Amino acid sequence: MVLIGVVIVIIGFIIRLNPLLVVTLAGLVTGLVAHQSLYSIITQFGQAFTTNRYMAVFIVTLPIIGLLERNGLREQAEHVVSKIKAATTGRILTVYFIIREVAAAVGLTSIGGHAQMVRPLVAPMAEGAAEAKYGEVPEEVRDKIRAHSAAVDNIGVFFGEDVFVAVGAILLMQGFFEQNHIHSDPLKMALWAIPTAIAALIVHAIRLYLLDRSLDRTLGNKASKNTPKKKEA
Repeated sequence: MVLIGVVIVIIGFIIRLNPLLVVTLAGLVTGLVAHQSLYSIITQFGQAFTTNRYMAVFIVTLPIIGLLERNGLREQAEHVVSKIKAATTGRILTVYFIIREVAAAVGLTSIGGHAQMVRPLVAPMAEGAAEAKYGEVPEEVRDKIRAHSAAVDNIGVFFGEDVFVAVGAILLMQGFFEQNHIHSDPLKMALWAIPTAIAALIVHAIRLYLLDRSLDRTLGNKASKNTPKKKEA
């Protein structure tokens, strides 16, 4: 019966309930089935809030982002980028990739993220660039742009943070080598991560260039078909 919380999570996700509500309900039910007091369960939620930064993201960041979106944050992001003639979906995502990777390389890994940056700003700007150039964007293409926006954030921080010597990944590798009696220098490990980060930037910039080409083939043809032909005098 203690595993009933897992069943609640599965059912909640299947019927598409609010994930935070589902997880909270599963925790409450699991605790009650395990004969814990309501006070003890709430205490554990409080401890998780103070010790786990991901709980803070869900409880604090998401409501703030929701309020900003309700008051037009996404629409303003799309409106601003639509005024930049040189902006394309691939170029905007490339610029964000560079910012994300460089910031992570100096230890600023918290300035980005899916909840804080991708959903409210980066994805709407990328979609706005496509709409400004091609007009109405189909839902499947919009989902593709959002997927690339999320990938830019993930890949940028993944390869950028290894350049920062005090990041957990460097310390983890250094500790692993020490346990196996292999001498390693964290500073040299961080320096050797620079070529990898540059290679990741080049490869992903090419991918985003190809994304622009793909959007041009997919949406450019539709836009040209929908453009009315001028009548001959």
